[in-house]
Amino acid sequence: MLSTARSRAVWQLSRVAQVSARRAYAFSANDKQEINNPTPPEDVPNVSKSNELPIETPHRDARIQESIEDAEKLRVQQAPNRTGVWSRSQNPRAQAMTGPRFEQTIMEFQPAPQAAISLIHKQPVRWTHERVVECDGGGGPLGHPRIFINTDKPQICMCTYCGLPFANEHHRKHLESLPETAYPLVAQGDAAEIPESQRITDEALGQR
Repeated sequence: MLSTARSRAVWQLSRVAQVSARRAYAFSANDKQEINNPTPPEDVPNVSKSNELPIETPHRDARIQESIEDAEKLRVQQAPNRTGVWSRSQNPRAQAMTGPRFEQTIMEFQPAPQAAISLIHKQPVRWTHERVVECDGGGGPLGHPRIFINTDKPQICMCTYCGLPFANEHHRKHLESLPETAYPLVAQGDAAEIPESQRITDEALGQR
């Protein structure tokens, strides 16, 4: 009797594992949506037409209003310097900013920080004569653990923490001969560029 009950319990556990594995396979790894769902969720209404109606505010002389086209463009754009997502775990802005919550909401005034993944690719290459360089993000509480980067290969070597690019002077001609590179080889004068020396104090915990 005990063996029969034990075998039945083992069979039930295996059955549950098979069903859960089958259900996990039915979901997409990117958007966590069930594949071939016969009843897909309905699209939530986007920016309301009420955005075009003037809204009185005591903090401004003029009434606040925004065209529906401009509001929709700002709603679906992931960042001012990037249109789409750059991480699997990132929720698209077009899906997050929907529903009645955003009625009479001026999209121009909503927080929209620039994407760091695009800003870091504006940093010029740090040229070195050493085969191994170290990077700590500038030191201090805004930095990161010190890591060592090998610059032997004829390519731009990025810091795996902050993304700052490094390259060896021996490979400068090769990199300059390439049609394009992921990072600028020389400073372009962009406002997003970080100067070579990021430390503003000599203290152990000096900030950048």
